[in-house]
Amino acid sequence: MVVTLQLDNVGVRYGTKEVLSGITTPLLRGGEVTAVIGPNAAGKSSLFRRIAGLLDGPGHIHVNGASHKAASGEICYMPQDTSVNTVLTVYESILLARKQGSISRHVSDEDLRIVDRIVAALRIEAIAFKGLCELSGGQRQLVSFAQTLVREPKILLLDEPTSALDLHRQVEVLTLVRTLAREQNICVVIAVHDLNQVMRVADRVVVIDGGTMVRCGPVETVITPDLLRSIYKVDGRIERCSRLCPQVIIDGPIERPMAAE
Repeated sequence: MVVTLQLDNVGVRYGTKEVLSGITTPLLRGGEVTAVIGPNAAGKSSLFRRIAGLLDGPGHIHVNGASHKAASGEICYMPQDTSVNTVLTVYESILLARKQGSISRHVSDEDLRIVDRIVAALRIEAIAFKGLCELSGGQRQLVSFAQTLVREPKILLLDEPTSALDLHRQVEVLTLVRTLAREQNICVVIAVHDLNQVMRVADRVVVIDGGTMVRCGPVETVITPDLLRSIYKVDGRIERCSRLCPQVIIDGPIERPMAAE
């Protein structure tokens, strides 16, 4: 059965302050990539933490038609913060993530094969036996991604997984995300700031602004010049270099009136 995820009027409160409200999505299915976009402080990270079960709030999250808590093992979440405070090596940390939540603490040959496969897929063999504390920010981000993938999730939540990576690594990682979604029927929900990368890998876009969802739909109908103006406050256009390669071209920021003194 292909996994499904659906949000129904989901919100988040910090104390008495409501930071996210009214998030309702269509059925998100395994094999698809849904990008969550929006300006800084729009509420994207709060939404990811709410779906992952780390925050409470109103509304309902359904996995395969059941409540989120009943199917929480289906979901793996990679947060933005990849800082570490441990003496483990990269390989040990990925293996530990593999055993997280497992009843058996025994490390099987299959566990080792899966860790080896993920390490190879992300091309991090050269740092596999380095300590986590020795890594750069980009390397830590790749290791955090490996720790998420090695758990073989059905639903994969990725909160800006390429923010610390150079362009080549961004393309590699996002291509892998799209390939895994297709080949393993994973339902991927990913926050990415680069709209050109979004258009390259996503099937659907959810736009968050001011703590609520303002748009949701196929990439080609959501990412438009109007969206650039209304959400990102820039003038721009969408050009198609080829049928499969649309591109956002930014002309410049929108002039804003000077604040009254």
